[in-house]
Amino acid sequence: MPDSAAQIPDSHAHILESKALLQLAIVLKDGTPQVSPVWFDTEGDLIRINSVRGRLKDKVMRARPAVAAAIVDPENPFSWLGIRGMVVEITEEGAEAHIDLLAKKYLGVEIYPNRQPGQVRVLYKIRPEKVFTMAPPPALK
Repeated sequence: MPDSAAQIPDSHAHILESKALLQLAIVLKDGTPQVSPVWFDTEGDLIRINSVRGRLKDKVMRARPAVAAAIVDPENPFSWLGIRGMVVEITEEGAEAHIDLLAKKYLGVEIYPNRQPGQVRVLYKIRPEKVFTMAPPPALK
């Protein structure tokens, strides 16, 4: 496993700051893939996502931390970023504040509006190990 994250090329870095959804791919116990659109942000070279303790994503990422993701540029669907990486940290510390940050990014509100009683938020940090990009053909730019 690499010690440092693969770098996102400057040509696609703007996608990380957009309101694009990250399509998170995980591998279930039976070997089948499962994909979920999720909110995300970044912290340095890490991609951060958020879920609830006990959900399928939570259970799978704890058991099998290898993940893949695709993020399509919302301004140009022919431009996208693909990532393969590892979940390198799973924590409940700061997860409530993190979901509020994501609500601000995606909904423009200060407080995440869909909290449910008894739910425990979890923050996952993903280190990209392989990065793939696609740019639109010149005729589509």
